[in-house]
Amino acid sequence: MQYKKYTLRNGLRVILVPAKEMTTATFFVIAGTGSRYEDAHENGLAHFLEHMFFKGTKRRPTAAIIARELDALGASFNAYTGQERTAYYAKVAADKILPAMDVISDLYLHATLDAREIKKESGAIIQEINMYEDMPARTVQTVFDELLYGADHPLGRPILGPKENVLRFTRRDFINYLARCYSAKNTTVVVAGNFPQTTVLAKIRKDFSSMEGGTKPTYQIFENTQKTPHIAIKQKKTDQTHFLLGVHTPGFTHKDRYVLSVLANILGGSMSSRLFSEVREKRGLAYHISASVEFYPETGALAVHAGVEHDNLEKAIKIILKEMKDIAKNGVTREEFKRAQSGYAGRTSFGYETSDDIAQHFGEQETIHGEIVLPHEILRRINRVTRAQIKRVARDIFVNEKLNLAIIGPHKKNEKTLKTLLRFS
Repeated sequence: MQYKKYTLRNGLRVILVPAKEMTTATFFVIAGTGSRYEDAHENGLAHFLEHMFFKGTKRRPTAAIIARELDALGASFNAYTGQERTAYYAKVAADKILPAMDVISDLYLHATLDAREIKKESGAIIQEINMYEDMPARTVQTVFDELLYGADHPLGRPILGPKENVLRFTRRDFINYLARCYSAKNTTVVVAGNFPQTTVLAKIRKDFSSMEGGTKPTYQIFENTQKTPHIAIKQKKTDQTHFLLGVHTPGFTHKDRYVLSVLANILGGSMSSRLFSEVREKRGLAYHISASVEFYPETGALAVHAGVEHDNLEKAIKIILKEMKDIAKNGVTREEFKRAQSGYAGRTSFGYETSDDIAQHFGEQETIHGEIVLPHEILRRINRVTRAQIKRVARDIFVNEKLNLAIIGPHKKNEKTLKTLLRFS
C-alpha cells in the first residue's frame, strides 16, 4: 500500500492514500484530542464540540443545510470522539470527493458554535447519555475505566461527561478548547481511495493553510499504583449481569504490544478461543464473551467482557481466572497459538478493504501513534511473536495486584464474596 505524506507550513499533516481500483473515496480529518485532554470542569466538552461542528457554519448556517448537502452527495458521514482522538469524515463515490471535502473542511474550520444551538444540543446529549445508561453492555466499560484509572484521572472519566457539565457549558468554553486543542499541528487530514491527487492536495492547501499552527496539547500521565485486586459494582436492575474482568498492561509504545494482542486473541478473540469454548460452548453461560486490549501510550488493559445470568456470575469469573492462570503457568499450545496468529493476521487484512477503513487507519496511526505502520509491517510484527513471549507476558500481567472487576447488575450485596474470588493464587 503506497501513500504520500505532506506537511504544510503551519504544521498540518496531509496523507494521501490512492487506490485507483476502488469506486469510493474518503475524506477524513482527525484532531489529536479527546476526553483525556479535559480537566474535571471540561469533562464532556470534546464530545459536545464534535456535535456542534455539524450545527452550522457561515456558509452553511444550519444542521439541515449540512445534512441535505451531504445526503445529496450520497455520502456516508459521521464523527466520533475517544479519549485521544476526535475525527470527522465523509465517504462518497469517487467523483464526489471534492464537494464532500468542501463540506467537512468547512465544518472543521468554520463552525459558528451558536449559543442557541449549544443550549438545544445539550438536551440531545443528555438523551444520548440516558440511552447508553439503558445499555449495560456498553456502560460497563465506563465503570471499568473509572476502576482502572480513577475518577480523578481523565482516562477514568466518561467521554460524554456528567450531565451537570453538559448543561452548563457555554460558547466561551468551546472557543477556549478549540484554541488549545484544534490547531494545525494537532490535525491530520487523510484522503483515501480513488481521487485526483493533484487537485485534492491543492484544495487541502487552499482550505487549511490559514489554520493557526498552534501546539500539541499536553495530557496527564497515568501511573499505576494498584497493590490489591479492585472491584466496582454499579447496582442496577438488569436482565443480565454485564462485567469486565481485566488487568493493567503496558501501553502501545512497549515492546510487548503485539504479544498482548495475540494473547488477547488466544484468550477470547474468536469463536475458537479458550473462553468462547469454555464459557459458551461447553457450559452455555454466556451468549457473548470476548477478550481485547486497549492501549494508550503509557498504559493499557487486557479485559474480558461477558454477559451472564445473575446466578452464573461467580462461575464465569472462576473459569476466566482459571484460563488466565493456566496460560501464565503452562503457556499455550502450538495449535492455538498458530490459529490465533493467523486469525489476527486475517482480520488485520480485512481492515483495509474500504476507503474509510484505510483513511481511519492512517489518520489514527499518524495522529496518535506518531508513526504509520503499514499492513505488511503489522503482519510481520505479529508473526515475530513467540509462544515463549506469550507465557512470559501472561506471567507478568495475570497477577493479583493488577486485577480489576467491573460489574453492572443487582450484586451490591455480594461485593465481599465476589472480591474473594479475585485472585490467581
